[in-house]
Amino acid sequence: MSKVLVISGHTDPKDSVVNNEILERLSVALPEVEIVRLADLYTHKPIDVAREQQRLVEADIVVFQFPLFWFSIPSLLQRWIEEVWLHGFSHGSTGTALKGKKLILSFTVGAPEEVYINANGNAFDKLMFAQMFAAGFTGMEFAGMVHTCSVSYAMRNEPGQAEVFKAKADDHVQRLTALIATL
Repeated sequence: MSKVLVISGHTDPKDSVVNNEILERLSVALPEVEIVRLADLYTHKPIDVAREQQRLVEADIVVFQFPLFWFSIPSLLQRWIEEVWLHGFSHGSTGTALKGKKLILSFTVGAPEEVYINANGNAFDKLMFAQMFAAGFTGMEFAGMVHTCSVSYAMRNEPGQAEVFKAKADDHVQRLTALIATL
């Protein structure tokens, strides 16, 4: 079985419903998965680069789990990439630690899907281009995206929304674990 590492990049998990539900359900669906919640470790602390690099070395599949913030990944996840994926580790003539590993982008979006997928095509391919390119740049294989739309935290207290969010989290995890199983 491939070793799966999930990097949760939500900057404020206490305000998250669906991302937390996804992580909870993923840990049940794949008990051997390692989940790293960056906000719990590094919001106001330096990133332990050696520890994070070791996690990456030991993983076969890396999943970035995050909410889409202003059409991009959250700042904490970006900071983690910038500080951990260093020249000589992830890229450069001697930086081969990520080569051959698979990267999956798993994210939630507050807006409805039709905002992002329309006559102009799938905007997620454009919005996630930097992460897809970074995967290739480091020798990783971009293995795909799993996204769930219409899960705005602003709706979390509306009547009946908890059940809707849980169902969406279940569906998200089913699609994510199905993708992982193909790798």
